[in-house]
Amino acid sequence: MPAIVGPISINSVGGGVVNFGDSFYLSPKSTSKTNAGSGALNTGNWIITNNGLSSTNPFDPDIADQNITANA
Repeated sequence: MPAIVGPISINSVGGGVVNFGDSFYLSPKSTSKTNAGSGALNTGNWIITNNGLSSTNPFDPDIADQNITANA
């Protein structure tokens, strides 16, 4: 049965999907890319990383990794 939802305004959603009423297929529309060195994004209570030499290459030869403009 269809749901009727009144006017809403969502300014920002961080880390989730907002769903109102009936939905068949939910597809979040956002992309991001992170460059980090060796052992930089480890999480936990006791982390030991032994890195002799670490180098991160942020060069990306692709023009676009994930296109979302035509996927409305």
